[in-house]
Amino acid sequence: MLVKKLPLILPFLTSMAWADLSSQAQDVSNYAVANYHQAQIHTLGNLVSFPTVKNPQFTVPSDPNFIAFKQYLALKAKQLGFKFEDHGYTVLISYGEQDDKITVVTHGDVQPADASKWKSSPFELDSHSEPGKLIARGSEDDKGPIATALYAMKAIKDNNVVLKRRLELMIYLAEESDWAPLELFMQDYQQPDFAVTIDASYPVVVAEKGWCSVKNQFPDQHFDKTKLYAEHFKGGAFASQIPEDAYVTLHNVTANQLAALKNKAQQINAVAFEFTHHDKTISIHAKGRSAHSSEPESGINAIAYLAHLLGDLSLEMNASGQAINYVNELIGLDLYGSQFGKIAYSHDFMGPMTVAPTLLTTKDLEHLTLTVNLRRPVGKDKDVLEQQIVQAVDNWQVLHQLKLPATDIVLSEPMLLDDAPHAKTLLAIFSHYSGQKDAKPVSIGGGTNAKLFKRAVSFGPSMPGKAYTGHSEHEFITQEQIKLNLQMYTAMMIEVANL
Repeated sequence: MLVKKLPLILPFLTSMAWADLSSQAQDVSNYAVANYHQAQIHTLGNLVSFPTVKNPQFTVPSDPNFIAFKQYLALKAKQLGFKFEDHGYTVLISYGEQDDKITVVTHGDVQPADASKWKSSPFELDSHSEPGKLIARGSEDDKGPIATALYAMKAIKDNNVVLKRRLELMIYLAEESDWAPLELFMQDYQQPDFAVTIDASYPVVVAEKGWCSVKNQFPDQHFDKTKLYAEHFKGGAFASQIPEDAYVTLHNVTANQLAALKNKAQQINAVAFEFTHHDKTISIHAKGRSAHSSEPESGINAIAYLAHLLGDLSLEMNASGQAINYVNELIGLDLYGSQFGKIAYSHDFMGPMTVAPTLLTTKDLEHLTLTVNLRRPVGKDKDVLEQQIVQAVDNWQVLHQLKLPATDIVLSEPMLLDDAPHAKTLLAIFSHYSGQKDAKPVSIGGGTNAKLFKRAVSFGPSMPGKAYTGHSEHEFITQEQIKLNLQMYTAMMIEVANL
């Protein structure tokens, strides 16, 4: 996540003095760790064993993997003494009978994982290959937080803590793919007094960029196959991941051109390039580093670097040639859209918009679709940004005398809160347990379901200054972090419920 610290004090942070953490919250948090640290890891192992990845053949409520996942959650809720409600795409697990409530918001679906890139199955909790780490798809995003929240609630129940508000854990099952069912559910949902999502970063997230995408298709067209051309240009796994791999095949490469390419590849230290010689072609594989696309600085974009490697070649403008040229001229290795017409902008607190080519797929032999993932802060009108994107693509087409299908643009709204009365309490909890006494609210590049709640903020599970591993092909949460999360989430539930 791109995280920015707040340069000014937000208005809702000036209304009250910093509160000390209650002795009750501290005692119950210590109890939670002493009694349930290993239990939450065991439960995490069970949660990650369900491959809750969106399958286009099913709706979530009819998907066998999601059905089994919900059955496990229902069993676990019963074992722990909580109420369980299944609303199809949304599960609610609650403790208490109070009319007022706080809602802790999570999600149980996960992004796809390439099993070939993991030491063990991504859907088996690996606690041995790298001591101190709990490695699995969903360990950080968001099944680790689910397990922690369940045992924070259990510790509170064990100690008969009197709360002004009941505790509600919301687990949505299509956060990574489709927000529409949750938006429909929220129309009749009783909004809580306070909402806290545990799907982002510490100390406290009060601003989130909007998830956006720009898609262009590059259809094949007539070209001279006796000249230098590229084909099968592809890369990436899904739109919200910085691509780790990209591939291309070159035809009619001269010895001098190949030597120049290999020399250039050796000078690009960030990426490993593998050249494979065939009878009449050269295949190139670029190996970067995957990361959550909300934090492109943490990854190494294989698509962008492979296009950069080929940038000095005069390629025929078939579909692959078009895509290579597009990436080089409109995006390049820049992360902030400075080459993409006039779209680049920044916000004082939320930081710059980020722009990353994340997915390049082939519909048929040579009909490519490129997805560019953007994360936009507040500060530029949606219509203006859309017009600037269209204008930049149109100008590129005119320059190269091309006609692409219409640009497909999705621009989600960013969030910047000006009213979050529980933010001070969460900052006090974070400061107490982390030792960081100067903690301030932050902004992230990612987007969570906090946008659908009134005055919702995010609280963990990722520590500031640490790379977020969710969506990467090496997702993990450390033993130390999941223990710290259990302390902070237990204190959070007690203190916010009693505000």
